Amino acid sequence: MDRYAQDPDSIPDGDEDGEAQRNTSRDSLLLTATLRTDAGASSVRVRNLSAGGLMAEYAIALPNGTAVEIDVRGIGWVAGKVAWATDGRLGIAFDSPIDPKLARKPVGTGAKTPIYLKPPLRR
Repeated sequence: MDRYAQDPDSIPDGDEDGEAQRNTSRDSLLLTATLRTDAGASSVRVRNLSAGGLMAEYAIALPNGTAVEIDVRGIGWVAGKVAWATDGRLGIAFDSPIDPKLARKPVGTGAKTPIYLKPPLRR
């Protein structure tokens, strides 16, 4: 549950913008991406994605505010900062908004659907 879900009047002054960004529409998905920090690059699993950030599985708890870059399929490298980290997951707030729908577009360039993916036709 969100920390302000019970009482919207309890939002501290100056936190309205952050809370509005947090509540933007998020797509639940599962895709791999490359996370780059000062320590190097490693693979992560992205669990949800929005225009303003993402949540990924990552074993190392990075400090809030750590600058990172992440290579998201269909989007490319995106710069951001760690917003939170806990229990093998972390949230990244992007420096600039992205179009999360680009990550869902097909990456193949095939001209036709393979036969094994077509449903059988009943006559």
